[in-house]
Amino acid sequence: MARVIVENRNQSPIVSSKQLKNSLGRFLPKHRENKILAQIYQAIRIEVNQELEALKDFLSQTVDVLNPGGRLSLISYHSLEDRLVKRFMRNGLFEGEPEKDVFGRVEIPFKKIGKFIIPTDDEIQRNNRARSAKLRIAEKL
Repeated sequence: MARVIVENRNQSPIVSSKQLKNSLGRFLPKHRENKILAQIYQAIRIEVNQELEALKDFLSQTVDVLNPGGRLSLISYHSLEDRLVKRFMRNGLFEGEPEKDVFGRVEIPFKKIGKFIIPTDDEIQRNNRARSAKLRIAEKL
């Protein structure tokens, strides 16, 4: 898909969502067209707005801003965000594992409070956009 977008963009700029949809027509089966397009638009939005980098910057700042015992509560709406939030709350890093001292102890900035919270069926019925939301809570150590 990316190759087709680049090829079409080289021929003429893609300035509307309709042009993007038309260039990807062969990848869009009618029964899944809207879902696939939603994922493509989401990926473009995330990249253009640098949303994951902004989330990383925000999470990194929470270590300095929160006092011990302060709580960090975050709602994520898709797996890319949730993975970053979960890893950061678990060990203060976005990738890998924290370093251990000579005694095998790890210094982490947060402890997880409970399990993540997802919307109830009733809430999803009232607000369909809530269906993918996850609330995670951690306390600063």
